[in-house]
Amino acid sequence: MSLKVLVADDDCLMRTFVSVSLAGFADAEVTEAADGDEALALFEQDDFDLVLLDWDMPGKNGLEIIKAIRGRGCRVPVIMVTAHAEREQVVTALQSGASDYLIKPFRSEALREKLKKFFPQER
Repeated sequence: MSLKVLVADDDCLMRTFVSVSLAGFADAEVTEAADGDEALALFEQDDFDLVLLDWDMPGKNGLEIIKAIRGRGCRVPVIMVTAHAEREQVVTALQSGASDYLIKPFRSEALREKLKKFFPQER
């Protein structure tokens, strides 16, 4: 099975790291967005199985994108990937509709472990 994944982060190196980390997981097909506006436009144009969002990006931020996705009734797993580690920000993201949360920096294994919760049949 191939997973269609949207990775939105304004840091090119982080997008590359996440894409490489996903490469061995379920033959992921990754689409990258460099800002929030691009991420939301791409999301509206395609059906994704998973979305990974940075909190702070130019244009719409990660929370605004989550709210837009959930506002459409879409239940796709959305993982917030950010350097914000404060408890209240984690709670805010989860209350806004994030499915899970990853704190930067993180290892590829941590991302894959999160993904197993949503896609247990994958490697």
